[in-house]
Amino acid sequence: MKVGSSSLTTASGGLDADRVDALVDVLAKSRSGGEREVVLVSSGAIAAGLAPLGLRRRPKDLARQQAAASVGQGLLVARYTASFARYGVRVGQVLLTTDDTSRRAHHRNASRTLDKLLAMGALPVVNENDTVATDEIRFGDNDRLAALVAHLVRADLLVLLSDVDGLYDGDPAAPGTARIAEVAGPADIEHVKIGSAGKAGVGTGGMVTKVEAARIAAAAGIPVVLTSASQAADALAGRDTGTYFHPTGRRSADRLLWLQHASAPRGALTLDDGAVRAVVEGRKSLLPAGIAAVEGEFIAGDPVELRDTAGRAVARGLVNFDAKELPRLFGRSTRELARELGPAYEREVVHRDDLVVLHP
Repeated sequence: MKVGSSSLTTASGGLDADRVDALVDVLAKSRSGGEREVVLVSSGAIAAGLAPLGLRRRPKDLARQQAAASVGQGLLVARYTASFARYGVRVGQVLLTTDDTSRRAHHRNASRTLDKLLAMGALPVVNENDTVATDEIRFGDNDRLAALVAHLVRADLLVLLSDVDGLYDGDPAAPGTARIAEVAGPADIEHVKIGSAGKAGVGTGGMVTKVEAARIAAAAGIPVVLTSASQAADALAGRDTGTYFHPTGRRSADRLLWLQHASAPRGALTLDDGAVRAVVEGRKSLLPAGIAAVEGEFIAGDPVELRDTAGRAVARGLVNFDAKELPRLFGRSTRELARELGPAYEREVVHRDDLVVLHP
């Protein structure tokens, strides 16, 4: 379940204890039988830190956002810890950046931590690590983070809580608009004009990011319910509420979903036509012989964009070389490079296991 800042805080900033307790009541009762595991993705750290720091609205600059998150994250987890303690439920805090989930070793660690918390009976409370995240390694909104975490823990359902009780075919406040009960696929809502962040000014998302998160999760085989915080219990009980997004795809390798939707490319490689066909159609690794140009400053392990000669991004992957190493490798075979530069150069620039195709 994902809950946003506006569902947990007052408009002026600061946590609303009654709202937090109401949400905790629902989640604690949902898992009380021991048959259901719950992961909570919770915004609210920055919003909770506004009032203590004397800030009237969410700041636009990253430094003050990080300061507010530093103050607010402790308040947020303390509030959850105290509220869940009423039910004897332990809480575990998990803070993530995109680096934690697109790089292989980091991704494995995040997955292992969440699995172990659940196995030990704790309820993970996940948030973006706003205190240290830079613009380059931010998810940008917790709706998308929730979709990716749902896939990471192999969830059976993702519940996205909003200010309104579902997706509407127009402005929910306008007369004549109706709630969309089900979405079978993207075509069902192509005609819908979707709004952005609300008036409170404490969140970053809005309906746009929730629908995008629902699309990501549904494409990964996870059903999604989008509804209001006041109807969270109905969503978990399977009752008719909000908007239900049917799964549209199958579950894929965890890390590749993160690589596609959570990583921010640090640079780009331009591929010749043969390499584009090998990567996109043949699902092959990218070899030095197929690279025509390099752009940006990156190091081995960073995510990079793979482009065709027209500049269109066709794939994304984790590169095995620094940017400054690549120009002397262009157009050459790995066998030739190994003979001249050593065995460390007899490898792929991007391995197929670290590569996701964007445009098949």
